[in-house]
This record gives sequence, structure tokens and C-alpha cells, in this order.
Amino acid sequence: MKTIKMRIQKHSRPLVIFLAIVVAILTSVVVANATQTITTPNAAIVSYNLAANTSSSVITPASNKPVLLMGCCTTNGGVGQVSLHRFLGSQIDWAGFESPWSGAAAMTVGISNQTGTHIVYIDTSHVVDIKTASIDTILIHNAAGATRAGNVTLIW
Repeated sequence: MKTIKMRIQKHSRPLVIFLAIVVAILTSVVVANATQTITTPNAAIVSYNLAANTSSSVITPASNKPVLLMGCCTTNGGVGQVSLHRFLGSQIDWAGFESPWSGAAAMTVGISNQTGTHIVYIDTSHVVDIKTASIDTILIHNAAGATRAGNVTLIW
């Protein structure tokens, strides 16, 4: 009986070490495959302070990437946002929400390769908006009879 016990003990020690190594390797493989790369998004913030009936300088969104454009008017209130895509040298397309006017926000959707096409209102009076400045650029336009200020943020 003693010899049978001894044989089992002698064989079980290498088996336990082998199983521990297998478990360690499998754990390492699972952990290595479970890691996720998280990248910090790029962002650009454009503050504006526009006199009556003037426009900002042009803004060039990232090309061939989705861009989240959010804008607000700090003097008159309001906020609007669109997801925008600029096809380099071809067109700009977007979908999003206008700033609420009379309590309801409307959708804004479009494609443009023209200058001056309305994209989104970013104030409650619908006089400050983002427009196309060219095939590849946009601008902030103040059509109000008074100065308007605020911020536009682009994240890509």
C-alpha cells in the first residue's frame, strides 16, 4: 500500500507543476487579448465674437473622418450640433439638430459642394449659423443686428 501511495505522489508533483504552467500561459494569453487600446480624440475649440452681419475666418474640419461639431451662443442662448463628414476636395455632408426655436429642435441634414450653404443654427433666434465657406471649409456667420459671441467645438 505504501508503494502505491508513493508512486502517486511522485507522479502528481510534476503533473501539478505542468498544470500550473499551462494555467499561467492561458491566463497570459487571455489577458494579452483582452487589452483594449483607447485613443484620446482630437478636438478644436473656436471661440467667436462677431459684430452684426459678419463671419468668422474659415474653419477646416478633418477630412475623411467623422467630426462632431457642437456650437453655442453665449450672448443669446442656444446650442446646435451635427455630425459632419468632409470629403477632401469634393463635398461636406452632415446630420444633426438645429438650436431649439420656439421650444422645438429640428433636424438638419444636407450635402453641399457650394459656398454659403446653411449647416446648423447655434442660437435660439436662428441668426447665428455654421455655413459652408468652400468645398473643404466652414465658417460661423452672424446675421443678427447685434454682436453675438459663443463657442464652436469640433471633435474627431
